[in-house]
Amino acid sequence: MKAMAPILLACCMSGASAAAAADGFMTRCTRAFVWPMAPKMTSFAARRTFCTRHALISAASTVAEGKALDGRVHTEHPMNNVPVTLSGKIGRDLHRNPSHPLGIIKDRIEGYFKERAATTGVAVECFDNLFPVVPIVNNFDDLLIPPDHVSRSPIDTYYVDDKQVLRTHTSAHQSTMLGKGLEAFLVTGDVYRRDEIDRTHYPVFHQMEGVRIFPGLLESRGSREEGVKEVEKDLKEALEGMVVTLFGDVERRWVDTYFPFTDPSFELEIFYNDEWLEVLGCGVMQQEIVRRAGKGETLGWAFGLGLERLAMVLFQIPDIRLFWSTDERFTKQFEAGKITTFAPFSKYPPCYKDVSFWIDKVAGFNNNDFFEIVRGVGGDLVESVVLVDEFVHPKTGRASKCFRVNYRSMERSLTNEEIDVLQEEVRTQMSDALKVELR
Repeated sequence: MKAMAPILLACCMSGASAAAAADGFMTRCTRAFVWPMAPKMTSFAARRTFCTRHALISAASTVAEGKALDGRVHTEHPMNNVPVTLSGKIGRDLHRNPSHPLGIIKDRIEGYFKERAATTGVAVECFDNLFPVVPIVNNFDDLLIPPDHVSRSPIDTYYVDDKQVLRTHTSAHQSTMLGKGLEAFLVTGDVYRRDEIDRTHYPVFHQMEGVRIFPGLLESRGSREEGVKEVEKDLKEALEGMVVTLFGDVERRWVDTYFPFTDPSFELEIFYNDEWLEVLGCGVMQQEIVRRAGKGETLGWAFGLGLERLAMVLFQIPDIRLFWSTDERFTKQFEAGKITTFAPFSKYPPCYKDVSFWIDKVAGFNNNDFFEIVRGVGGDLVESVVLVDEFVHPKTGRASKCFRVNYRSMERSLTNEEIDVLQEEVRTQMSDALKVELR
């Protein structure tokens, strides 16, 4: 799973992301996007050797701030497709809690780069509180993503209006940071994507991106080839050291790959728990991206990773929904600075409901639209949504699908009666919003 637009490995991205490559080092999967459907997506739709932290824009923490925040995310613009259910996630800042698994990993990585800065003499600026609503230009154009690329589709991306989105990767801040004159920085934050529903996918997840540029290196080496070799060497040394900090002295290997925003490009894998695990994607930055940020022919490297992906491995957390739990049986298991094995609660029984329907030939159907409805109604009670059947009627040519919605609370037993209420609401909203004929 790769993702960094140019820089980030997605921890929890859909197995459907063909747009991944253009977003950066994101999951290398396949997802069908239909950009022409956009009109249908209405409102539903300095060289210091220490690490400094910037809080450029704070998330809402009071009722008044919450109202202001809602106005910045939920607008009346016809392109706005941000569900109200996401409001409660913005500003939670799980990655900024030093006793949360995501915060523990973030702090450990930042600490590693702080120590490394003491030997390289290059200040590493750490950003972890940048507001997630960003200009479309920063999220896509600055990263060379074409105007008609599928990754811009509202089927995959949350649009605030025709000029802003909820960032789909922390790389959305890259050009701004480079433009401020920073030579080395880490950006950690919550990112947002419309996605499938299962134990490793969630519409909000957390990424960390790292960038370092080398002013004057190209001139001193005399050729781009020699400069790139030195940048690649520094990149690999830095990231192998980071991996050792997280996983110990595990076996490692580099895999040559392709990303549209780096050349050469690599994946770093480790042998962990008797299998090879992809940890991150990285590479030497494409020169055009650096030029657009006002840095001319300066060489640099970039890497990215997904915090949930690493945390699920290191802490042995089986379900991505748990990261958002406020249940003390979860929160009290973790302590700042320590990586410990998660002790599961008693697993409560699931309750599943099937929903089948005919697809309107004119309106069409996209799975992500359906997933948004289910999430909006069931919230974190929804464990997964699985396509269990689909067929085309041989005489009428009408297409039908059947999904199984699996409900399971991580904190209590659910009753069939309460799930019936939720499922009926799902069916009602499907019929109204998706123009399907329920069976």
